[in-house]
Amino acid sequence: MITFTEVSKTYTRELFQKQAPALQRLSFHLQAGQTLGLIGANGAGKSTSIRLIMDFIRPSQGRVELFGQPAANLHRRGSIGYLPETASFPANLSVLDLIRFTATTCGLDKKTRRERSERLLHDLGLWEARARRLRTYSKGMQQRANFVLALMNDPELLILDEPMSGLDPIGRGQIIELIQSLKQQGKTILFCSHILGDVDRLVDRLLVLDRGQTLFQGLPVDFVSREQSDSVESAYLACIRRHREEKTHAA
Repeated sequence: MITFTEVSKTYTRELFQKQAPALQRLSFHLQAGQTLGLIGANGAGKSTSIRLIMDFIRPSQGRVELFGQPAANLHRRGSIGYLPETASFPANLSVLDLIRFTATTCGLDKKTRRERSERLLHDLGLWEARARRLRTYSKGMQQRANFVLALMNDPELLILDEPMSGLDPIGRGQIIELIQSLKQQGKTILFCSHILGDVDRLVDRLLVLDRGQTLFQGLPVDFVSREQSDSVESAYLACIRRHREEKTHAA
């Protein structure tokens, strides 16, 4: 589904700032039906990786492929559902307005749109608020509305950027149940999250980045074992601490 081959990305240097690569020779392959958790601190390269997948930016070197084709190929774009970290909605519209727009863009007929949106709005606890203006939504409600839009086209591949952002415990529980259901349906999912406990519960494989470099990729249980830890969170902290100490000593 997703293949990165020796991908590096360096942004144009701003005045008086040192140029540093956002990604350095990243290679990985996400197979159909797998769930990959992309984890790392701010500036690790997570957002850059997602932007490359969505073809919002292009790599400085290397190849990014989706469904066996270059990411720039728009032919399979309708098979992807994308959830950005921060919802950005026109304040005077309702989620029903956005559903109609999304369904039209995806070429869905009215019957499919109605059935799918009703199910998703119920699943995500937005049915009673479906006609309200989005300006009245809390951040968590906006995130759930964004999830409805990401799933309207019944995508094969889901790209989720911090899907738990702004959610209270009940909202997080709803999203976790939804992702687990999507996994059972055989969807391919890549998501990044700062909530490592959720990552541990949901993913099949991990990709750990720090300052553009790959520190680990593989099974969560192997990561925990390698770091001699008892959880993904403690393993991550140990891994990052060691990597940064090594970089400091090397400098």
